[in-house]
Amino acid sequence: MSLDNSLKAGSKMKRPRNVLKRGERIEQLKADDKWIEGQTALGLPKVRVMKAVIGKKKKKTKDDK
Repeated sequence: MSLDNSLKAGSKMKRPRNVLKRGERIEQLKADDKWIEGQTALGLPKVRVMKAVIGKKKKKTKDDK
């Protein structure tokens, strides 16, 4: 029996996630110098998720040809 197309998972999500995993939050806190070594991983502060920006194509002008 074949699997319906709506049930097939892509190689990755099409949209950015709005929730980070615990390890990703700790890495973000370390990058912002807000992580204290030896601190418990429970009750971590919220971390803003930076969305990836996809570059837009530049419009061609007469000079660019």
